[in-house]
Amino acid sequence: MAADVASYTKLMAEDEAGTLSELLRRHRDIFSPLVREHNGRIVKLMGDGALVEFSSVIDAINCAVSLQNAFAQENAHRADRSPMQLRIGINIGDIISEGSDIFGDGVNLAARLQSCAEPGQIALSAAGHEQSRKRLMDVFADAGLKTFKNVAEPVRVYIWDNAPRTSPLRLQSLELPDKPSVVVLPFDNMSGDPARDYFADGIVEALTAALSRIRSFFVIARNSAFTYKGKPMNVQQIGRELGVAYLLEGSVQQAGDQIRITVQLIETKGGAHLWAERFDGQMSEIFELQDRITEQVAGALQPSIRLAEIERSRRKRPEDLGAYDYTMRAMRHVWMLERDAADEALVLLTQALEADPDYPLANALIAWCWAQRSVYNWHEDVDEAKKHALHFAEKAAQLSSDDPLILAVLGAVHTFARNFGAARVMLERAIALDPNSAWALSRLGWLEVYGDNCEAALQYFNRALRLSPLDPMNFNNYVGMASAYQTAENDAKAAEMFQRALEERPNAHWIHRNLAPALLSIGDREGAEASCRVLMEVHPKFTIKNFRGAMVFSKKVMDRVCAQLVELGVPE
Repeated sequence: MAADVASYTKLMAEDEAGTLSELLRRHRDIFSPLVREHNGRIVKLMGDGALVEFSSVIDAINCAVSLQNAFAQENAHRADRSPMQLRIGINIGDIISEGSDIFGDGVNLAARLQSCAEPGQIALSAAGHEQSRKRLMDVFADAGLKTFKNVAEPVRVYIWDNAPRTSPLRLQSLELPDKPSVVVLPFDNMSGDPARDYFADGIVEALTAALSRIRSFFVIARNSAFTYKGKPMNVQQIGRELGVAYLLEGSVQQAGDQIRITVQLIETKGGAHLWAERFDGQMSEIFELQDRITEQVAGALQPSIRLAEIERSRRKRPEDLGAYDYTMRAMRHVWMLERDAADEALVLLTQALEADPDYPLANALIAWCWAQRSVYNWHEDVDEAKKHALHFAEKAAQLSSDDPLILAVLGAVHTFARNFGAARVMLERAIALDPNSAWALSRLGWLEVYGDNCEAALQYFNRALRLSPLDPMNFNNYVGMASAYQTAENDAKAAEMFQRALEERPNAHWIHRNLAPALLSIGDREGAEASCRVLMEVHPKFTIKNFRGAMVFSKKVMDRVCAQLVELGVPE
């Protein structure tokens, strides 16, 4: 990994002493600790630059992302000064060691990649992307082939940009709701094994789900909460960005069969610690520990909360802890809405069902993975994918008929099967049980889209965005809003929102199925053809028949969009 400070000469010219002091401080307090945390070794420092060696490209990427986020955070707190931004290049390749130094083509390319990155960006080589793409937590956009000095062949470069994380959406202050509002932040994994992060994440997911079902609370969705994982944030800023009065943070430590969960409830306005507790037990007692934490947090937020309401929030538990373990490992992959991630989730969830075929949550999540395969044209036989999705969703509902997540999955699957009446019943019941379910609200928005009810759809999508303002899945809400405008033949607004969704998730290439027709409708034929080319390059087997089989828009909308796709050259 090669890194340097962008516009360093300019910064030194403005304030030499202050810039040097700030650079040394950031190296001491941010750069060096994050490199150590991600198992890296600083090979050498070169003025404003550094060369760092990692044994794993995943460690290098995670370190680079953490560095960019930490520097962005520091810059936000020092708005009176010119920002100090990093440019980072990452490559994987052979190196030559000589003493403590390293040389070779792999090192040279990392330096070239750094030079092509803009301030705040990370440039990753194709070799690094190929080895890490199935495990990347952050999106790298394909920037195409680049030619570098003293590098024989052009190199495909992938870019990570910090800009979306400093957008107006992230920085705006949201008003507090008129009821107790809380976010459960990712817990620290204190077990000494980074591979056990998923276990701590699973506890956070369970606590969020339980608190969400208490009707008198406003609870931020877990996907927004997890955008803060591994990032140095202060509680006041989190309160402003999410619009919550309280946050719950903690840590999980596991040693053999013993587990310790430490949690604390903090008021975001002044940073006061309202309550803290330590819970010790055995792995076999994990669900009882989660119940005790939920009960005490609920009581601290609202002393009048009824015990019956807390008991109602409990999710049906697996008979086998192995099933729980595999399901927690799959959880983050399920919600990425990406083909490779869904494939990996299916493998883990299949293992969960082998351990406990009647675990409702695993059945529901595997149903959603199959539903994704159908609607995003990831499976050649769309009808087969829908059949699998419906089978697992109905089984989950039979096993646990009052879990809002399961009901929302069943509602989504029935939507794709054009069973709109059944879908509405399931989704509205999910909201009745969990008024904080951003995903169920989003699915209701989509249901309105397919019924050509633009205004109703937009209301649901906006409510979902408020409950989970930083959700990585929000690009799908923007796609939904764009689709609502498209059904109303407001194609200019539709194109704008489709493009915004692609800015949030550049590799969601299936969005071009609708973007290209919208651009064609507003007279941008060149843009429409470019959009269609991207679609066909990524999905060379895409046809009008595939599109009609996967999507459930009304006949009027489908006919109009399909005619536009045909005009752009998509085969029937």
